[in-house]
Amino acid sequence: MPTPAYDIVIRGGTLATATDVFKADLGIQAGRITAIGLDLPTGAQEIDAKGKLVLPGGVDTHCHIEQLSGSGLMSADNFETATRSAAFGGTTSVISFAAQHRGANLASVVEDYAALARKGAIIDYAFHLMVANPDEQTVAQDLPALIRAGHRSVKVFMTYDAVQVDDGQLLDVLMAARSAGALVCVHAENHGLLKWMGERLMKRGYTAPKYHSISHPQAAEVEAFHRLIAFSELLDQPICIFHVSTAEGARVIREARGRGVKIYAETCPHYLLMTAAELDKPGIEGAKWVCSPPQRGSNDQEALWQALALGDLQILSSDHAPYRFDETGKLKYGPNPGFKQIANGMPGLEMRLPVLFDAMVSQGRLGLKKFVELTSTAPARIYDLPGKGSLAIGMDADITIWDADRKVALADNLHDNTGYNPFAGRTITGWPETVLRRGEVVVTQGTLKAQPGSGRLMLREAGEATRPTGTLSPEFDPARNFGAKLY
Repeated sequence: MPTPAYDIVIRGGTLATATDVFKADLGIQAGRITAIGLDLPTGAQEIDAKGKLVLPGGVDTHCHIEQLSGSGLMSADNFETATRSAAFGGTTSVISFAAQHRGANLASVVEDYAALARKGAIIDYAFHLMVANPDEQTVAQDLPALIRAGHRSVKVFMTYDAVQVDDGQLLDVLMAARSAGALVCVHAENHGLLKWMGERLMKRGYTAPKYHSISHPQAAEVEAFHRLIAFSELLDQPICIFHVSTAEGARVIREARGRGVKIYAETCPHYLLMTAAELDKPGIEGAKWVCSPPQRGSNDQEALWQALALGDLQILSSDHAPYRFDETGKLKYGPNPGFKQIANGMPGLEMRLPVLFDAMVSQGRLGLKKFVELTSTAPARIYDLPGKGSLAIGMDADITIWDADRKVALADNLHDNTGYNPFAGRTITGWPETVLRRGEVVVTQGTLKAQPGSGRLMLREAGEATRPTGTLSPEFDPARNFGAKLY
């Protein structure tokens, strides 16, 4: 018997990339895509995809996994449960946070975090270096060394007492990233405004979960965006703004990109498909939907969809930040906490692709190619994830086969460890039925086939997103600053 030409052939499906949709077979050998064409030779394993969509595996670049929050609360998911949930939802690559806290050594944080991932991860993963202790050791030594070792993205917060960096520290981090070659990702809200507004609400007795949305004024997002963009322009350092939630915020980004500032930005399903009304539930039930920034209004939803269509926002991430609805999570401070005591975050890894497929493909909003671009191709490209995000010869065989006609009533039955589904009660059309990671079937017929620890760390080269534009501000241009060399 002749040796099969391929380990696996996915046969007869409709393939989709960020630019094309076409019928073809797809051949896999040694974990990579080696052939795309019609009537490929028989593989050692055949997967019938007739009548199905064959898409790149999802790439989720904003996930809080096995992470201690600034308030000292551990997220509900470890690497095994989070990446299991991701796989069931069609996601095959994630970037989570190696989170430094005050007084911690960043190099040790990354080493310890990598050990957790090696033990539990089922899909492939990379890390954002989260900096909350930007001292001399961190900024001048550990951060540059870790970036050059292949961790090419850095995360900072402009708010929250326990993890916030001030303006001077933010500039230090931006400059260190510029020198070493990393993209700086930012949670950008005005700290003073959030603190003032939250305390004012609490003092007046407005403590229910719904008031969380009022405690994060839209102006806090807009002001922080302006300030962050000014810093980016001053230093000529590329940035990515996380979880854009407002029409005004999207407008600020559009204007800055229009004048040449190198900004990338993301939003999330809960800003596109939910409003602040989700928090207005009886009793404390609304705590399940408390996240930051909060969900906004219908006008903001429309503006975010438009920003995605125009390219002002390039990534759709989950911001998976899971806390159980019990004393280990949302109700840590008792059965009736005030909104400032409720852990911020919701599960999103498993539901990101299904709810977006329903909105973008089944309901026709932006379409299939844009779905692939925003959930797989663009995030892989921007974060320089090797071999990820597209169906092309030589790429990793990270593939999700979708039944575009399957209707699913969503319930509280996710595969993570959170215990609830924020999208429960909705019925959606389209479902990821078979998932491959590097040519191995990891999910099929509702069953997990992969083992914990089989995911791989993705180290990254400095790609296009990390490179300055070369446009110098007057203060950093030796021709205009009297010869001072400030880089």
